Amino acid sequence: MPTIHICPLSRLAETVAACDASHLVTLATLGSVVARPASIRPEHHLRVGFSDITAPREGHLPPGEEHVRAVLDFVGAWPAERPLVMHCYAGISRSTAAAYAAACALRPDRDEDALAEELRRLAPSATPNRLFVEIADRLLGREGRMSAAIARIGRGAEAFEGTPFRLTLR
Repeated sequence: MPTIHICPLSRLAETVAACDASHLVTLATLGSVVARPASIRPEHHLRVGFSDITAPREGHLPPGEEHVRAVLDFVGAWPAERPLVMHCYAGISRSTAAAYAAACALRPDRDEDALAEELRRLAPSATPNRLFVEIADRLLGREGRMSAAIARIGRGAEAFEGTPFRLTLR
């Protein structure tokens, strides 16, 4: 059964090893150095650089259509025979937004609210980056339902970093 594992940078190596992932998505601030675990082939590692912001700010790059497209294209090409890991610095905002978008893309039959509620149940601290979700919503033709669902679950519980979790794409 295809699964996406979400974690903070501090738990990356441990998460990749524990789930025997074949693919990895790194969502980090542009220029951040993240070591790819040796078990992940270079061509199976997508690095997407943007800041965890939702509006322009000097010295930072907000998520844009090219970032969201890169994630959706990568996930669409993932064979799903082994797990995929998505991570950002804290495992709370960028990675949860990308995982939610990936789940919506890979499971177009699933209701946006049900996916968002599952995300909240699995990750109480998840606070998906709203701009990333908004762009994915438009690209996937979900007509605002993804953004509305994420707004409904609201901000996650306060946390320094998220606890690793697994999203199963049944």
